[in-house]
Amino acid sequence: MSAEMRKGRGFTMIELLVALAIVATILSLAAPRYFNNIDKTKESVLREDLYILRDAIDKFYSDKNKYPNLLDDLVTEKYLRNIPVDPFTQSSHSWVVVPPTDPTLGAVFDVHSSAPNKARDGTWYKDW
Repeated sequence: MSAEMRKGRGFTMIELLVALAIVATILSLAAPRYFNNIDKTKESVLREDLYILRDAIDKFYSDKNKYPNLLDDLVTEKYLRNIPVDPFTQSSHSWVVVPPTDPTLGAVFDVHSSAPNKARDGTWYKDW
């Protein structure tokens, strides 16, 4: 067989199957780690968002001696630039607001995520 004929042959079916098997093996090792890291990152972002919101609520209360009536009051009063987006619900309007025990003090005492899932540690996101 001459060199010119070997150039035009291409890959054999076995070579393609071996290459696909190698790619599939690499993906089967990498994919679980990738998706686990996405969940871990979303949980970290949720913790940070809750910390920021709660800190702004506490500062609002410290300055005004009452809690905000809406989460948007934290933005209009310049305690936050904007309401953070819940990483699990992908919305800034899905936060669950907890009112204070005394309703004359305002309406937003605390916030929680409305995500229906459990965290990697077994706790519910709504309980954070």
